[in-house]
Amino acid sequence: MPHSALDLQQDAARLTARLVDFPSESGNEKALADAVQEALSRLPHLSVDRYGNNVVARTDLGRAERVILAGHIDTVPIAENVPSRLDEDGLLWGCGTSDMKAGVAVQLRIAATVPEPNRDLTFVFYDNEEVAAHLNGLGHVAAAHPDWLAGDFAVLLEPSQGQVEGGCQGTLRVRLSMRGIRAHSARGWMGANAIHAAGPVLERLAGYRPRRPVIDGLEYREGLNAVGIEGGVAGNVIPDLCTVTVNFRYAPDRSEQEALEHVREVFAGCDIEEFEVDDSSPGALPGLSHPAARAFLAAVGGEPQPKYGWTDVSRFSALGVPAVNYGPGDPNLAHKRDERVETALITRCEERLRSWLTA
Repeated sequence: MPHSALDLQQDAARLTARLVDFPSESGNEKALADAVQEALSRLPHLSVDRYGNNVVARTDLGRAERVILAGHIDTVPIAENVPSRLDEDGLLWGCGTSDMKAGVAVQLRIAATVPEPNRDLTFVFYDNEEVAAHLNGLGHVAAAHPDWLAGDFAVLLEPSQGQVEGGCQGTLRVRLSMRGIRAHSARGWMGANAIHAAGPVLERLAGYRPRRPVIDGLEYREGLNAVGIEGGVAGNVIPDLCTVTVNFRYAPDRSEQEALEHVREVFAGCDIEEFEVDDSSPGALPGLSHPAARAFLAAVGGEPQPKYGWTDVSRFSALGVPAVNYGPGDPNLAHKRDERVETALITRCEERLRSWLTA
């Protein structure tokens, strides 16, 4: 089989392995997008469109409801974990197995094997999810072709260990810069050490007590953490600049503005010279009371869980499309060097989605 070809008649586990063997780190998804487009274009029951490295395929059967199945095709940087490897315990190892090429394989299998679903279907395969929000392919499609994303309900096949996860938390990243006065370290009293000035910021972070609000019966866990620190000029220089990068993961009952105000309040009085918002994406409420969500939950079973991370459920929520996360990967294994997925869980997710869409 040519390297560019995908066989959608393979079972979902083998198809996942094939997808993993297409390196597609964020920003380098073209080869995989080409293969996805080519494979879907062979299916006569689908119309296929493309915008950049984002591929959208749709049925048009005149059904009363339209469901969107969405997933990103990029991965975090490969960590010597490609090509994929299947072990004797039924675990498939490799970059993107959990986040989220197993989910993409399920999407492709449903697209290929359910030509007459009980609901019209839209399949969205998009790029650059694992990087800054302004690069996100789903956001680009939403801005350029919002009609492609019209629907009554959406399922993101993000890793959720085969359980429905409602909503998602918001994420805010800020850079806090402290200024000092540069001097020779032998005459430190002539300067002002910017790294030392970061101490109050670090103390606030160390003492922070995050909320654990319950929303629609789901408990979310907020977190405010330093994720980077920059400072220093040379081994004999008092530094005049130190920057601490802070990430706030917040429950979906806060708006972006409320999250920003909260972070400002936490660091009030810390003598911060510059407060810069580096990245921001809002959360999404669970929405499990929506009729489509209730029907989906009843079909796939299990107890709904909160989504602690950020996902593009948020983008669908902003478009007025209720959405949930449901995929075969384990979110706790996402981005790890030893990332892996249970092949039995891939098959189970495919079977449950097929049952829901054909009953």
